[in-house]
Amino acid sequence: MRLGCIGDDFTGSSDLANTLAKGGMRVVQYTGIPDGPAAPWVEAGVVALKTRSIPVKEAVRQSLAALDWLRAQGCEQILFKYCSTFDSTPEGNIGPVADALAEALDARKVIVCPAFPGTGRSIYQGHLFVADRLLNECGMQNHPLTPMTDPDIRRWLAPQTRHRVGHVAAGDVFAGPERIAAALEAQDAAGHRLIVVDALRDADLVAIGAAAKGLPLITGGSGIAIGLPANFGCTPAPVPWQGQGGRAAVLSGSCSTATRAQVAHHAARHPAREIPAEEVIEGRLSAAEIADWILAQEGLPLAYSSADPAEVARVQERHGRAHAAETLEACFAEIARRLVAGGITRLITAGGETSGAVVEGLQLGTLDIGPEIDPGVPALRAGPDLVVALKSGNFGAVDFFEKADARLQGLP
Repeated sequence: MRLGCIGDDFTGSSDLANTLAKGGMRVVQYTGIPDGPAAPWVEAGVVALKTRSIPVKEAVRQSLAALDWLRAQGCEQILFKYCSTFDSTPEGNIGPVADALAEALDARKVIVCPAFPGTGRSIYQGHLFVADRLLNECGMQNHPLTPMTDPDIRRWLAPQTRHRVGHVAAGDVFAGPERIAAALEAQDAAGHRLIVVDALRDADLVAIGAAAKGLPLITGGSGIAIGLPANFGCTPAPVPWQGQGGRAAVLSGSCSTATRAQVAHHAARHPAREIPAEEVIEGRLSAAEIADWILAQEGLPLAYSSADPAEVARVQERHGRAHAAETLEACFAEIARRLVAGGITRLITAGGETSGAVVEGLQLGTLDIGPEIDPGVPALRAGPDLVVALKSGNFGAVDFFEKADARLQGLP
């Protein structure tokens, strides 16, 4: 294994694996830290953790354990992958994990770049944009676990890290890899260990990737991987895929603006049932009841808990943020188990925490990477009779659920 990747969630980790596979690398995504060694043919290993919103110390512990496993596989470079909207709080977890990895690897000039132009995420003058909106104006300010209220990544990262935060501006990035490398050297000389790097186009990420050749540690969204396969002598290639027949279902737990639009679009065309969070938390609605409803439907049924931000805030205030989140995630995990036991062979999920709960609930050990459905979301094979799509809340076109099911079946 040459490139080792540590992801803080399952949806973004699958996107990262897809990006590397499209770049020509032989990739496997692991759900959690494997018990044994990787297969000898694996060039890039993606260890997907669920550390985005857990306590800082536990996130650091799990990330360092993943690093130990990846280094034991012979990795020459480590990539720490987080969300392209930099989901975190003033306490972490991005900064503390990046610090711990940097210290373990004795890494300096650590790139911080959540940009992903293909999904509208760009960084200019250190500020993160989602399409034409600043991060704190795109809906992420209402995220139930990691509300993003400041678009300046330098300012948001500063209280999370023990190190000074630097910046490589767009002018240097546009000038190409040599200029980026020189700017990183200058920032390092000025005492900045974590360095935010601007990026507005895929070409910028390619240039940043070239400048990162030989660095022990890189951090960013999955887009940062666009330029990395070439550093290992790989060239882009089609990703093979065998479609899966059978029955399908959709589970959505994201409250993002994009997912709520997708839910509304799908509910107007297919069977759909809302999962009121308060009913689940208070024990008035069970996973078994929801799973039985889905299994009784024809077509592509959807079960969703994607309320508007004000309703989510009210439920959290009444029941506690952590308790509400844990109860809903446990519900989705149990629904998924019952659906697969009931014959579902194609499962589509929306929301990072929801997808993580489903993957853990089904105990999916490794995921084989398939073709891209929409930017940031690949098809995944979880077993001989099960394929999945794990969508981050903000990703995908309005008809994503229908597109995902078609691609999982092997249709164009």
